[in-house]
Parts: sequence; C-alpha cells; structure tokens
Amino acid sequence: MRRANWKIRIFIGLAIVAFAFVQRCSNKEKNPYTGRVQNINMTADQEIAIGLQSTPQIAQQYGGLYPDERMQSFVDAVGNKLVRNSIARETPYEYDFHLLADDKTINAFALPGGQIFITYALFSKLNEAQLAGVLGHEIGHVIGRHSAERIAEGNFWKTVSMGAEVGADAGNIVGSIGQNTLLTNGRSDELESDDLGVLLMIRSHYQPDEMIHVMEILKEAAGPNRVPEFQSTHPDPKNRIEKIKEAIDKYKGN
Repeated sequence: MRRANWKIRIFIGLAIVAFAFVQRCSNKEKNPYTGRVQNINMTADQEIAIGLQSTPQIAQQYGGLYPDERMQSFVDAVGNKLVRNSIARETPYEYDFHLLADDKTINAFALPGGQIFITYALFSKLNEAQLAGVLGHEIGHVIGRHSAERIAEGNFWKTVSMGAEVGADAGNIVGSIGQNTLLTNGRSDELESDDLGVLLMIRSHYQPDEMIHVMEILKEAAGPNRVPEFQSTHPDPKNRIEKIKEAIDKYKGN
C-alpha cells in the first residue's frame, strides 16, 4: 500500500513539473524592442499596474521623495529626454522618474511598467551625463521587461519545487537550482540594461563614456569589502566597464 502511495506521489509530482515546463514554453514571446525571446506571463498593462501600486511603498522605504522640486524637475527632464529620443517612446510604458530622499544609500532601480527611482545619495555624485547613464540603464530594465521575466521565472521554479516536494524530498535542491538560474539571468539583465543605457545616451547626445565613470563611482562606493561577482546579482563594475566600451564602439557610428 505504501509503495502504491509512493508511486502516486511520484506521478503527481512529475505531472506538476511537466505542467510547469509546458506553461513556460507557452509563455515564450519575442521582445519587439530587444529582439530577445523571453518567458513572460503578464501584459504591459499588468506591469504598469504593478509598478504604480508598488511606488508609494517603495518611496517610503527610502524616506519618501526628495523635497527640492527643482532637483526633481531636473531628474524628470533628463529622464524624459532619454525617452523622447529613443525606442522607449515606442513602448506602452508610462515612464515616471522619482528622486528619493535617502542620502545614505547609493541606489537606483526600476519597477515594472516605467516607475524609475534614484536616491539622492547617488544623484548627488553625478553630473548630468552620468545621471543620464543611470536613468538610461533603468529605462533599459523596463524596455527589457526584466521584472516581468523574473516574476515568470520565479513562478516557474516555485511550481517545479512544489512538484519535487510532492514527488520526493528534493524541493530544496530544485529551489536552489532556481535561485542560481535567477542569479545568472539577473547579471545578464544588468549587462543588457548597460547596453541599452549607452544607446539611449548616444541618441540623446550625451557622452556615453560618462557611463564608465558611473561604474567607477559605484565601485568606489562599494568599498574594499565588495561581494565577489559570483555571489552578487550584479556583475562586477570592472567587467561591466568592458561591456560598456564594447557597446560604445557598437553604437557610436549609428
């Protein structure tokens, strides 16, 4: 009897895993702006809704918006210039740029659908062209639909893990595989966004070499105790600089 139950559990577990893979294949679509085939399980409208819903909570975590309207307007102007002069204007996303009050945390990030943030701690270290590089990079995450892809990947590995847990006690192993996959893809996303950021800078007549200076600022801010690249979701700034130089050479004549 116990053997029969074990076989049933294995069958159900395999069925769940098979369903996850079938669903993943059916969710494949080509990004019209990057040409990359991705695993996506939501629409652009859903991405926009997630970003708008999450914005107030995210801003609160960083002390809210920076109170100087002139600086906020400056960030808006640079961000909107990048959108107007690039493929970003052809996307369905609603780009909005937020200068956060946090003056200790050096950070910038994008939510699905076009909500883009930069902390005052990072903003205060940048000139206009470098700010364009940072915002261009974050716009690249939106164009690349990286958050939507990560959500789909996360759901996929969650389903696979559930199937493994039903069929055997291997859920932790499968979960670990999923995390490693997400980590690797996260690094690829950063490099793709660097590439798009360079293109957006050039289209808006900013010197793309300033993106290299941004990497140097980030490297200096990380200090000597920086986490090794293989343990980090971001590529090492030194490696990113090499890729940025390649992107500059690729796009400068266009």
